[in-house]
Amino acid sequence: MLNIEKLNQYYSESHTLWDVDLQLEEGKCNCLMGRNGVGKTTLLNCIMGLQSIRSGTINFKGQDLARVNAEKRASLGIGYVPQGRQIFPLLTVRENLQIGLPARADKSKTIPDFIYELFPVLKDMLNRRGGDLSGGQQQQLAIGRALVVDPSLLILDEPTEGIQPNIVHEIGDIIRQLSHDIGLTVLLVEQKLPIVRRIADNFAILDRGRKVAAGQIDELSDELIREYLTV
Repeated sequence: MLNIEKLNQYYSESHTLWDVDLQLEEGKCNCLMGRNGVGKTTLLNCIMGLQSIRSGTINFKGQDLARVNAEKRASLGIGYVPQGRQIFPLLTVRENLQIGLPARADKSKTIPDFIYELFPVLKDMLNRRGGDLSGGQQQQLAIGRALVVDPSLLILDEPTEGIQPNIVHEIGDIIRQLSHDIGLTVLLVEQKLPIVRRIADNFAILDRGRKVAAGQIDELSDELIREYLTV
């Protein structure tokens, strides 16, 4: 599905990612972990073409993403929910969702019904402006917009950040449903250990720009948590 090998990234002359390798298991929820500032969002931005790489490869379903412009990566089947949601506050919920339609391979001009099945609140608020929604509702809108693309890979950057606890649990359930029931491959950046243990199948940990550990979620030991995740 997604295979990253020996990836190096720099900000000016500052070496940010060091020989990072990452392989995602198809149809699973793969969690990328690490303290703040270790390179998690930078790695996601490299995958999406928002940051250039110095060396290494990012291969998605047999295609070298380095040869694909950033604006075309969604049409390959990659849905992206960035940190902070980045919805369009002055557009309605419907208009925010419709933004993903041109990237669909089938060229459908209709928002899929299953988006409203996953997030009933969006159907109730179709004509509301995105900026008028609560933080949790905006996060649901951001995920819904990414799913409109009909992705085979969904990338989420800290989707539970700043969200009320009941919505955090609901979003966790939906991510688990997407990977375990629908078979969508998920790359999740998340720092809340309870939700990671509940929904993730695999994990990888970054520390100072390097991958320092990886495995199945039941291999995420207390020792690894103390050394690389506890603040």
